[in-house]
Order: sequence, then structure tokens, then C-alpha cells
Amino acid sequence: MSTIPSSPASAVSGSAPAPPPDMVEDCMGIVQLLSDGTVRRSLDYSHLPMLRHVPSDLPVQWKDVVYDTGNGLRLRMYRPTTAGRAEKKHPKLPVLVYFHGGGFCIGSFEWPNFHAGALRLAGELPALVLSADYRLAPEHRLPAAHRDAETVLSWLRDQAAAGTDAWLAECADFGRVFVCGDSAGGNMVHHVAARLGSGALALGDRVRVVGCVILWPYFGGVERTAAEAEAEAMAPSSEFDPGKNFDQMWRLALPDGATRDHPAANPFGPESAPLDDVRFPPVLVANAGRDRMRDRVAEYVARLRAMGKPVELAEFEGQGQGFFVFAPFGDASDELVRVVRQFMCTCTATSHG
Repeated sequence: MSTIPSSPASAVSGSAPAPPPDMVEDCMGIVQLLSDGTVRRSLDYSHLPMLRHVPSDLPVQWKDVVYDTGNGLRLRMYRPTTAGRAEKKHPKLPVLVYFHGGGFCIGSFEWPNFHAGALRLAGELPALVLSADYRLAPEHRLPAAHRDAETVLSWLRDQAAAGTDAWLAECADFGRVFVCGDSAGGNMVHHVAARLGSGALALGDRVRVVGCVILWPYFGGVERTAAEAEAEAMAPSSEFDPGKNFDQMWRLALPDGATRDHPAANPFGPESAPLDDVRFPPVLVANAGRDRMRDRVAEYVARLRAMGKPVELAEFEGQGQGFFVFAPFGDASDELVRVVRQFMCTCTATSHG
């Protein structure tokens, strides 16, 4: 287990040694926050339901690229290798920028599940997929992750101008960029869409975001929804439920002292900026029927629609939070890939119409 120290006060010469710090939070045995501000982070995720085998015969190449040297942040770029990977009408591939989930506290594009999902999306959409890491809490509390998402798109804008990455220069259609994310990554996509629509994030003329794909977004609020209250009242089961840690992850991810109504968590909270005049790109939202956040996701879609935003809802009954992450080659994931592909085709036709 690695330890990321804080800056404790210097010990007074001759004084008794300070007692060891208490553990304030223990999140899944992966992230531990101590009373002196120290964070312990483990690299052992073996107790989580991770894929043990990623297909090696998928027709996709991948490589890792640094997009933020100052923070040492990387993304993994995937491109399909099959002949005819792009359509004759569009000789280059759409770009899908992807942000993984993990409650803003855990996760990486290197996890086998996220890697497998990105391989599948690249090969079957098809698309040039950029699966990006970002700074994690509690070492880097929100809005750090949101700012990193903007940095990825700014990096893509710079690449479109400079043409220094060979894969992007050869394959990327910068006029067909999609931003996608699951859970915490879905939250990030919402904030990217709002920043783009308000003009706070400018990408110039070379990069055009034509659609956003938000998968079971990780939103919060002080007031419980019916589904959240129902999930809390149920007896614990042996089935893995990422939702059991949601409140804890919000405590670790939000600024110190903030509640779940903070704008980073609740897009319609008392301090959140109004979205009525924000021009959203077309948005596809996927909601899982067994997700404890399903009511919150449904409300998000309903409120955006009431504002006149172009929002499409895809519901997956019987599925739990993160089903594409935990079973990227299952039947429900087959349907999800089909829905995302159709959404991207529609957005392409509309944007080129």
C-alpha cells in the first residue's frame, strides 16, 4: 500500500511522540483517509469484480499518451485496425472521449474492465477512443476531475491544430467528437456539456463536440430519492453493490464541508448555476433499472427535456449500476453498444445535414 503524506507539523524536540493518526475513512480497502490528512492508497483491486480475461483477438490497437505533463495525466488511445473501419462518406473516424467511473476516488483506464470496454467501443462503433485518467480524491478533491476533463478536450483541440500525434492526424474526424462517461465519468460529461454550452470551455473551430453519452451518471443530493431510500432499507446481500459506498465517496470527493447538494454533485442543487439558457449538444442518457440512482437519473432527463434540451433516454431494465463495466461483452452491453452506435450515426447525420 502506498502512502501519500500530508504536511504534518514538525515534532517538538524532546516531546513525547505523537499518537498515531486515526483512520477517518476506509473506502473499499483501496483508499484510506487518516485524521492527520494522510491518504493511503492501495493498488490491490483483486477483491473487486474485475475481468480476469480480456479478449486478445479484437481488431484494435492501443497506446498510452500523456495529455497533461504538469499533473502527469495520461489517456489510452484506441483505434480499430480492420479494413474499411471508416465509412466511404466519412473517411475518418469519429472521436469518442471516455471518462471512467469510480466515485471520483478509484479507477483507471488500465483496469481490465475499462480497457475491455474501450476496446469494444473502438472496434464496434467504430471510433477512435480516448480513455482518460484524471486526478482522484481525496488527494485532489472536486472540481479537480472536472478541470481535467476540460484539459483533455483542450489537448485534443491543440492536437487538431498541431497534428503531432500520428494516429489522430491519420484517423480522427475532429468535426465528430463525442464525450462519454460512466458513473462519475457521466457526471464529468454533464459538466463538460454545461461548460461548452455556456461558452466557458472554448474549443475553437477545429474541434466540434456533436454529442454526449452519459451512462448511469453519478449525481447526488441531500434529500434521498425513493430508490435510494429503498436501497438503504434493504438487507445487505453478497452481491457487489457499488452504491453502498456512494455517500462515503462523496465525502471524500467533495470540497471539505460540502454537502451532496454541492454543484459538483447535484446539477439542480440550490447553488447550481441555472441551465435554462445553456445550449447542450444532443445527449444520450443510459439508466439502469436496478441502479439506486435511477430516480435521480430519470429526474435529470425530465428536467433537461423540460428546458428544451435534446435528450434521449435509453432504459435498461433489470440491470445494475455499471453493467457495461462489469460485463462489457454481455447481452445488455450488446444492446448498449447498438444504442450508442445509432445515437452517434444520428448526431453525425444531423451535424452534417
